[in-house]
Amino acid sequence: MSEEALRFHFDVDGDDFTSAGQASVQVKKLLRELGVSTDVIRRVSIAMYEGEINMVIHAGGGKADVIVDETAVTIVLTDEGPGIPNIAQAMQEGYSTAPDNVRSLGFGAGMGLPNMKRYTDHMEIESQLGQGTVITMRVDL
Repeated sequence: MSEEALRFHFDVDGDDFTSAGQASVQVKKLLRELGVSTDVIRRVSIAMYEGEINMVIHAGGGKADVIVDETAVTIVLTDEGPGIPNIAQAMQEGYSTAPDNVRSLGFGAGMGLPNMKRYTDHMEIESQLGQGTVITMRVDL
């Protein structure tokens, strides 16, 4: 890899569970082409997929930006959803505000944010009610 960071941008469609995860699949492909280790690719893919699903369920979609440099893969997920009222509570495994129709599709088990934290080396959540959420995750290379 060169010293300059590579940047990728994806729009996450908020209306479609079938398209959720497309950005993480594309990032997986790009990282593989760059020769990134399979462990890092797996961790980035899981964290990013969970984030995409959360944006579809809770925020009507959003944006995913991925920056790859010499030291890490950084993922920035941005949405203009309702915001997270209680981040500490949302980080508890099994806690979910997903509606029943989403749960009936097999999503909304309350593992999204915990898994995002588990599979990354650093995660930061900034959220404002009524304005949206920005989640920044980093997986070290």
